[in-house]
Amino acid sequence: MKFEPIIISLLDTDLYKFNMDQVIFHKHTDLIGEYYFKCRNEGVVFTPEMREEIDAQIDHLCSLRFTKEELGYLRSIRFIKNDYVEFLRLWRPIREYVSTSLDENGKLEIVVNGPLFSAMQFEIFLLEIVNEVYFRMQYDYAELLEGAQKRLDQKIADFHSGKYNFKYAEFGCRRRLSREWQETVVRRLTSETDNCVGTSNVYLAMKYHLTPIGTYAHEFVQMYQGIDSIPLAYTNHYAMQDWYTEYKGDNGTALTDTITTDLFLLDFDRSMVNNYNGVRHDSGDPYEWGEKIIAHYKKYGVDPKTKLLLFSDSLDFDRAQELYNHFKDKAKVSFGIGTFCSNDTGVTPLNIVIKLQYVNGRPVAKLSDTPGKAMCKDPQYLKYLKDSVAFRIHREK
Repeated sequence: MKFEPIIISLLDTDLYKFNMDQVIFHKHTDLIGEYYFKCRNEGVVFTPEMREEIDAQIDHLCSLRFTKEELGYLRSIRFIKNDYVEFLRLWRPIREYVSTSLDENGKLEIVVNGPLFSAMQFEIFLLEIVNEVYFRMQYDYAELLEGAQKRLDQKIADFHSGKYNFKYAEFGCRRRLSREWQETVVRRLTSETDNCVGTSNVYLAMKYHLTPIGTYAHEFVQMYQGIDSIPLAYTNHYAMQDWYTEYKGDNGTALTDTITTDLFLLDFDRSMVNNYNGVRHDSGDPYEWGEKIIAHYKKYGVDPKTKLLLFSDSLDFDRAQELYNHFKDKAKVSFGIGTFCSNDTGVTPLNIVIKLQYVNGRPVAKLSDTPGKAMCKDPQYLKYLKDSVAFRIHREK
């Protein structure tokens, strides 16, 4: 069978990978990162043939380089700096940083280990590869595509009928059915409705002249846990400080839940409230979170209607519409919607992640506002992190 590459461009990833990497390139090139893959679905089995195809796709990924056109596009993004683009002209994904294995029960293991500025770039590419290989080899892909097509037609019809009237961005890279299907989804949602304001996929943003959307992910805050001089309960402070120094308030939507929103709000002081145009929700009860953020803005005398609440936690269009109806008169509201856009076929999508677990040999973790989302290789460290967070919250509240 002829080999068909899944990744055809190094821009086929989320914008926030470049945003975070630029900060690391300018401030933290000494950090070494170690990432681990996890499939959260019960009963999912990967076959040796799937692993072989995944390895072949990783080999191909590591043969790619940024083209002149792609580098020019990155340079055109307002907050991407020329020296970082010149670095990317030299950069390439290095195959030796990635290892895969399969146990006797069909559990897939993937580990990425290397300089953080390079290791972090693999996450989205690997998730795209694993998803597409699995769904093409496990199911009748044509049937999946047919189901996805019918659901997309209905989504577009529901926007036309007025059932949905909110604005959102497509965030579907990491769990998409396939590269070709994500492209179809993005093209149709942005051309056949007025509600999709852009995509996190930089390649598709370039191809279709769309707005690339994204700020930073949990790994950005997590990495500060691996820096000796930074107290664990103050990592949000240092992460936001570095981000503001890099972007000067441009590209400013803060993620609140890496080590709980309650702790985040201790560092989201008047200066940070003014420096960031909004915040993003990714775990916990979204209504409780939104009201808590609105109250926090009011505490500092800031009109919440001037700030953005961006919801991005496992959303479908019905949940997004309900949240929009609740908050639309209280703040600016938008949504990042991923799997429901890019892998809604009638078959349960994979809930797969690749998470940063070590920085410079030290364990790091995400706590989030949903305890079940915590992922850490070192239970003792996780308890220490929780205790550090709880101590600071108790002391300062």
